[in-house]
Amino acid sequence: MTRDSLFVFGTLCHAPLRDIVLGPAEDVVATPARLAGHAIYWKQGADHPLLAAVPGGEAAGILLTGLSAEHRARLDFFEAGFAYDPVEVVVETAAGPIITEHYATDPDARAGEDWSLSSWVDLHAPLWCAAAREMMSYFGQIDAETLAERLPMIRQRAGSRVRAGDTAPATVRSKNDVSRDVDALSTRKPYANYFLLEEQDLRFRRFDGSLSPVVNRAGFVGGDAVTVLPYDPKRDTVLLVEQFRIGPYVRGDPNPWVLETIAGRVDPGEAVETTARREALEEADLSLGVLHYVSGHYPSPG
Repeated sequence: MTRDSLFVFGTLCHAPLRDIVLGPAEDVVATPARLAGHAIYWKQGADHPLLAAVPGGEAAGILLTGLSAEHRARLDFFEAGFAYDPVEVVVETAAGPIITEHYATDPDARAGEDWSLSSWVDLHAPLWCAAAREMMSYFGQIDAETLAERLPMIRQRAGSRVRAGDTAPATVRSKNDVSRDVDALSTRKPYANYFLLEEQDLRFRRFDGSLSPVVNRAGFVGGDAVTVLPYDPKRDTVLLVEQFRIGPYVRGDPNPWVLETIAGRVDPGEAVETTARREALEEADLSLGVLHYVSGHYPSPG
């Protein structure tokens, strides 16, 4: 059996995500297919599905044909990030049964409710498309094991990129459009691990209407975070926490245990209010009452 076909049943049925993972794929054909004796469920505790053997069941998906060796290598890389491995199956198509492969999850994974692609698209597709763009930018540079280790922070950054689209309206600022007024010539990632350093050579629109000369800029990419300052009205007192911080330490501060507000990164798909309450419990064993929003900002836009 050649590896020029694949049965996909979950997130890769979403064409925008599939296009990111495959790359250029003009010769790849997607046709409806079904796998007998199986059903698709949400993976318990996750935002993607799993395929489980179910007597009498039938799992609907898509058969991809015309895959090149590079397409399969890209798919293997992406799926191995979730510890999914290819296994041989026989699927039913309008043209009859086809021997192909699909990616099987960890056998110890637990199934949740019945899978719904439309629900996944509404709730999670933007985050996963953003994550996949970064994941596939490492194809050919790192192995799948390293990708799996980086995946939690890749998802953190993806959530931040999705939230970046919900920016403040340009009622006072100029109405420049990044798709029209920034020309990114090249992009590099000289460091990518827990955090990401992205370097670009680019030009941007100046206020006289011309484009700037090509400049080199580097940006530190983390995830979004929430800060909360607990206040006790009876004592008229706020609460701070103290913890070791690597920034002051590498700067040479002799006492890098810092007094600061409770803070933490927003998990992918998590509401910022949920983050605030979770971090208060984790860092201070504190259950918060009413939350009052103060502001949202870039801590270091440069």
